[in-house]
Amino acid sequence: MTTLNVVAVSGSLQAPSRTIALVEEILAALGDQVPIESHLIKLNELGPSFAGSLSRANLPAIVEEELQRIETADLLVVASPVYRASFTGLFKHLFDFVDQYALVDTPILLAATGGSERHALIIEHQFRPLFSFFQALTLPLGIYAHDSDFTDYRVSSPQLKERIVKVVERSLPLITSNVEEKQEIVKSLDGQVGVLR
Repeated sequence: MTTLNVVAVSGSLQAPSRTIALVEEILAALGDQVPIESHLIKLNELGPSFAGSLSRANLPAIVEEELQRIETADLLVVASPVYRASFTGLFKHLFDFVDQYALVDTPILLAATGGSERHALIIEHQFRPLFSFFQALTLPLGIYAHDSDFTDYRVSSPQLKERIVKVVERSLPLITSNVEEKQEIVKSLDGQVGVLR
């Protein structure tokens, strides 16, 4: 299989961060299963560059580069801490700049962190509607982690590690078939262009 272009977005506004640790654990689990080239966008670092921007045309080059990475990923891993019963405002603000049709059929692995299990439905009630708007392929299983799953901002819960591996294993058939289908379409289009030439 070809190398997967995986882009991850952490909506955490601080570092160290449990959300960043969760995303890194997910990327590591993906890398154990298939060849990947990963890139992690940390909003605690990128946020000040676009927090006051009102249109994509006015964004700094560094933010535009990150948006293009998001829009061309084979797989997105998105995560945010629960903040006021939703993802962070900067997380939503970043995706407000993403082209409406750039994520059509893109597989998206959803993840979140929160102070208790009561916030676990953020994945169903906040993340899925957002990425449904983009017509993205949100993967069936999400990953939610609460504070007790971490020690010193590292994933320490064996149950969470096991769930991450299970989610990755169950998601990979959907991800790889999606990527292979897109590659076939590109080859077909390239062949048609060659004939036209």
